[in-house]
Amino acid sequence: MAEKITLTKQDRKAVMRRHQFLQGSWNYERMQNGGWCFAMIPAIKKLYTNKEDQAAALKRHLEFYNTHPYVSAPVIGVTLALEEERANGAPVDDQAIQGVKVGMMGPLAGVGDPVFWFTIRPILGALGASMAMSGSIAGPLIFFIAWNVIRVAFLWYTQEFGYKVGTDIAKDLSGGLLGKVTEGASILGMFIIGALVQRWVSISFTPVVSRVTQSEGAYIDWSNLPKGAKGIKEALTMYDSIGSSALNQVKVTTLQENLDSLIPGLAALLLTLYICHLLKKEVSPIVIILCLFGVGIVGRVIGLL
Repeated sequence: MAEKITLTKQDRKAVMRRHQFLQGSWNYERMQNGGWCFAMIPAIKKLYTNKEDQAAALKRHLEFYNTHPYVSAPVIGVTLALEEERANGAPVDDQAIQGVKVGMMGPLAGVGDPVFWFTIRPILGALGASMAMSGSIAGPLIFFIAWNVIRVAFLWYTQEFGYKVGTDIAKDLSGGLLGKVTEGASILGMFIIGALVQRWVSISFTPVVSRVTQSEGAYIDWSNLPKGAKGIKEALTMYDSIGSSALNQVKVTTLQENLDSLIPGLAALLLTLYICHLLKKEVSPIVIILCLFGVGIVGRVIGLL
């Protein structure tokens, strides 16, 4: 029986040190995949001895990846454990590894910004700035040292936590735990993507469907408003009760408003699903981005968007 290959503490530390450069080769096509792959190299060299297996491992880790650079640590910890078990003969396939990565990166990305950028960093910055304003050189030093101690400690201990959790997952392959985690991660990932569609994908069809002259009282009669604060109050009250249609006597309805009255965000959802279909057909993301630019420009020129 072959001796089990195990990632030592030094191996995992080497991955953690490289993982600090996760965004070093950020790109619009697969975002942090280059930095992720760079971080995994020490582990891949330790786990796989022949060049073919090493190349295959590098290739599967060049898939799309994007999350907050600090909370990525537990994700890479779990991945290290899964790669270790795979190298020792466990039936962990590429889809399982990628599914866990994609499933974890979305929810964790939403945690990283509030904790690090909006809480810890401003607090340390305010502390250092207040000391610097009093003439103490300790201010910037405290900010620099404290921030990096917190950052590195978080990267290391959460990576170790992910590694231990990942080992437990891989040990229970016979019980189907990995399959359940992968399925759950995929469902959660799709849920996050669905929520982000409404937030980040914006399409507005501008063609006018109808123009209706509104009856008196359904709009703000600007010429007959009382002067001064009383008129402003009356206009604001009508706007608050009626909405934006109260601003003009002629109510204009666009194609986008009709679509929103049926299913809000339908066009954005259909566009997202179509792009997913193109990606499944292995159409280059760069080509898709350029086509979207072209469609947007043409649509604006002809008055469709």
